[in-house]
Amino acid sequence: MAFAWYGHLKNLKGKPMLIAILVSWGIALFEYCLAVPANRISSGSYSVAQLKILQECISLTVFVPFAIFYLKERWNWNFLWASLCIMGAVFFMFRDHG
Repeated sequence: MAFAWYGHLKNLKGKPMLIAILVSWGIALFEYCLAVPANRISSGSYSVAQLKILQECISLTVFVPFAIFYLKERWNWNFLWASLCIMGAVFFMFRDHG
């Protein structure tokens, strides 16, 4: 989703907003066609909260390199701190309640 949501900032900056929206929707539709079945299949093993935390973790794992290498954002220590917070959320969401 990183490319669908942010790729237009680099590639379609000079194009009309409607073009950026349609291109982004096309990319997002393809990604949703993969995400929806993955969530349905995984919902038998994981709770909805666990699936959401995993989605956020995957999103951040993809977004940081995308922002740095594709969008040419400067490295910022907040990327690391945010990643550690997400890893903490994963830990707490999946820990055994014994």
